[in-house]
Amino acid sequence: MEKESNKFLKVTGILMIIGGAFGIIVGIIAVLGVGVLALALGAEANMGLLMAGSVLVLISAVVSLIAGIIGVKNAAVPEKAKTCIIFGIMTAVFAVLGSTLSVIGGQKFNVASLIIGLGLPALYLIGAFQNKNLGDTKESESIVQ
Repeated sequence: MEKESNKFLKVTGILMIIGGAFGIIVGIIAVLGVGVLALALGAEANMGLLMAGSVLVLISAVVSLIAGIIGVKNAAVPEKAKTCIIFGIMTAVFAVLGSTLSVIGGQKFNVASLIIGLGLPALYLIGAFQNKNLGDTKESESIVQ
């Protein structure tokens, strides 16, 4: 019997792969840009927060890419749902950290940005929990038989 794939987890995983790949490109450009800016401005440049934000974007994108790959790969494997949940939570935490860093950097708190940043990880987590529940249901059915 072929395992049924969780389409919701697979679709959100694909979206996270696309977003993660795009984020890695943007993160690399940001890190390189901050480095060039620091070189151009010399010793008086204080680029710590800007570099931290750029590195955070890069790390967040890598985690998002990994989460997406794991979600797509394990959409039909309910036993791996816990791993998907962990990566979904990590992605959501990075979204909150990004918003926090923006506020620390002097920008006004943007609720819409936070909601958008948490939207895909939340949908991914819903798919991961559906996968976990599917595994729990199959497990309880096999115990009954």
